[in-house]
Amino acid sequence: MAETQAELGATIRILTPAEGVYAYYDGRIPGVRAYSAAPNWLDDGAYEVGIASYALVSGEAALVYDTHISEAHARLIRSHLEGLGVRDIRVVLSHWHDDHVAGNAVFRDCEIIANRATADLMAENRVKLETGTPPIAPLVMPTRLFENTLSLSVGSIDVELHQADIHSRDGTLLWIASRRLLLCGDTLEDTVTFVSEAERLAEHLRDLQAMPRFGATRILPNHGAEAVIAAGGYDPSLIAATERYVRKLLRCPSDPALAAEDLRDFIADDLASGALTWFEPYAAVHRANVEVVLAAAGSAPVEG
Repeated sequence: MAETQAELGATIRILTPAEGVYAYYDGRIPGVRAYSAAPNWLDDGAYEVGIASYALVSGEAALVYDTHISEAHARLIRSHLEGLGVRDIRVVLSHWHDDHVAGNAVFRDCEIIANRATADLMAENRVKLETGTPPIAPLVMPTRLFENTLSLSVGSIDVELHQADIHSRDGTLLWIASRRLLLCGDTLEDTVTFVSEAERLAEHLRDLQAMPRFGATRILPNHGAEAVIAAGGYDPSLIAATERYVRKLLRCPSDPALAAEDLRDFIADDLASGALTWFEPYAAVHRANVEVVLAAAGSAPVEG
């Protein structure tokens, strides 16, 4: 299939997974790229597998959870919120990765909240972020930091921010207890999690095991199936499926047959149950996951 080029932000879809919760979803469009035909982090990562940023709105107040993959996307988010009558906007960053902070500059006049580890990692990786393809320049930093937990009110809605060492050591979960709704950034992902810190996978598993403590009935990840997000999000089976996937990845260095399995076989039970949904680009994500886990353990790469 010949690839076509879309203008940045032109393919964004605004979903309403819950009352007052908006998902700004883009990507997962076969044959379409949003930045360049040449390799780049935006098209070959976030846009290919699909990405959503979120906003919680109550009256004239809004809390934006991640600023999306470009300033163009962020401007669309801000314009939509202001069109709803929002006058007070704050931002929460789920973690430091490029596809979650690229639109920060559009909200530079707003409070941008992150945990201290996120701020540290953004500063440590500033050159990488500002000179990447595409560049995030200027990289606008958080203006309010917290550690462990932070309670906020968005209009009449109380929310809690919780640090989580999953996917990246600086994860921030957004928990809305009154709705049993958990916005989870990249700590959970459908079809499978992307391993960004292979050497910390055991620590990530520890915090995954603790995630059910919230008692969430609906979960909204940043990367997932558009139809599932539009229908209200995932149920807690996504947590258990992710935990099973990580456990199997940790077994790969000592089990060459398991390491050689393709993704369909690796997650067959969770595909059959509906806990996970199949999206072909994740086959390559899985192969990359296995290779980095083997490398971290000092194992030989899988041939094939």
